[in-house]
Amino acid sequence: MQKGIVYKNKLPIGELSRNDRGLYGFFYYEDYLQSENPSAISVNLPLKKEPFVSKILFPFFFNLLSEGNLKSMQCKELKIDEDDNFTRLLKTTQENTIGAITVEEA
Repeated sequence: MQKGIVYKNKLPIGELSRNDRGLYGFFYYEDYLQSENPSAISVNLPLKKEPFVSKILFPFFFNLLSEGNLKSMQCKELKIDEDDNFTRLLKTTQENTIGAITVEEA
């Protein structure tokens, strides 16, 4: 299983994973849900205790990925299959993303 910690403005807010069967999961940390002003990272990932499960990488996270030539360069340099979006997400979104969300490999 691969996992990543999801940060919002450098504060850990949840965990994203892909299991051995290729299912994706995301959940918010209980501490974040009980914090003073929690906010959802996406309308498709509203605040709730139960985990989200999907057969595809959640569109919100997919949209953090580079495209085109930058995608090709990243995959070549990091030796990642261009079709492996989850590994690419874990290896390339620790910083310099658009917006407040980053993902760090766990």
